[in-house]
This record gives sequence, C-alpha cells and structure tokens, in this order.
Amino acid sequence: MIVRITSGITGFDELTVPGDDLGFALGGIPENTITLLYGPVGVGKSLFCHSFTYQGLSTDEPCLYLTTDQNFSTIYHNMEDLGLSLQEYMEGTMLQVIDASSNGEKLEDSPTHQSSNVKNPTDILVKVSRGINSISQNNPRFRGVVDSITAILESNDEMLIMRVLKSYILRVKQAGGTAIITHTQGSADPRTEIIIKSMADNIIRVDGKTLVIESMKGLGRKKAPYEITGEGLILGKEE
Repeated sequence: MIVRITSGITGFDELTVPGDDLGFALGGIPENTITLLYGPVGVGKSLFCHSFTYQGLSTDEPCLYLTTDQNFSTIYHNMEDLGLSLQEYMEGTMLQVIDASSNGEKLEDSPTHQSSNVKNPTDILVKVSRGINSISQNNPRFRGVVDSITAILESNDEMLIMRVLKSYILRVKQAGGTAIITHTQGSADPRTEIIIKSMADNIIRVDGKTLVIESMKGLGRKKAPYEITGEGLILGKEE
C-alpha cells in the first residue's frame, strides 16, 4: 500500500483516497515522492505550498522551503493572514528557508534562514543540499518546497537547471523527503516543460477554477473545482 501524507489542503485528501476495497487507505500526497504543481500565474500554487508546509510543521515534519518569487518576509506575513503562524517553527528550526527572491525586504541570515540568488544555481544547490543534510539527520521524513522553478529557469540556461533539478530530486528522495515544485505554465521552452514533467512522480495542474491530478502514484486522473479563500484553497467535490 502506498503511504500518503496529509496535504493540509481542504478537500484534497478526500479527492485522493484510492479505491481500496478494504477501506483502509487514506488520501493525501504519496510519501517520498516529488509533485509538480503547475498552471498560470495567480491561480493558488503558492497557497497550496503554504498549506502543505504548515500541515507538515504542525505534525512534526520539518520543512525546507526554497522561495524564488516572493521574499520570505512576505510569505511569512501572507501565511499569518491565513492563520498559519510560523514563529515557533522558525525558532525551533523545524522550518529552514532559502530565500533566492530578488525583491522586497530580506531577513538576516541565520541557522534557519539563508539568502541566495536565482542567477546562482550552484549556490542554491549547495545551500539546499546542506539544508537537506541538516534537516534529515534527526528526522526520517520531511517536506520540501520549491516555489518556484520558473524564476530560476528564466535567469539561467534551461538545461543547466534541469541538471540542478535532477540533483535536488535525487537528494530529497535519498533523504526520505516529500517535495512540491511549482512552475508557471508556458514560461519555459515546451521541451523543457516536458522534461520537468518527466522528473516528477505526481503532476497536478491548477487554473484558478479546477484542480486536475494528471498523474499520481497509485491513483488515476481526478479533478475537482476549487476556490481561493481567506483560508487558502478549498476543493469542492470530485467532478
């Protein structure tokens, strides 16, 4: 049986309950897999990541969060607005952040927060690898978020970033992690987007109205409507 971890997204775990005749199976995201979450700009990809991250932290699963679109100070406050306070997890080193965004207020580097640059994928990979080693030493499972791969692709040779992404995925899996990678649809060469999809175990598309699970370990194609609310994404019943 495939072990699934709770997603934190309202309605998602119900949507992903496999057809287990014994009724023992639970829904969620398959453990120790990589999920590609893609779609246009402004359709809730980051909100998905926020809920996924917080769900892990609140159940003693640490998280390594790489942000490239928004500085982490903004993410911190956005999550506070959703009622998802990160303060205790930052203090307790449950949440480790690599901030490679290029805009807005930056936090000072600390044991749980490091700065990087989307134009320096080597530095990002070094800090990600260091973070994975640190976080996995005392934790058999953890969560990873890359939000998003798009800004790194736009600032570097796409094939170089494919090698960096491959290394990231390998290290997460070897360390027992479960990760989400977001990507803005149509922002890279179509061939590159095909390669990105081929690296992921699970593929989810969102368009602002409907969430489509295009592929997921142990699960067929599924879709459900969703709304973006003040509490994050809320999925309706399966279509």
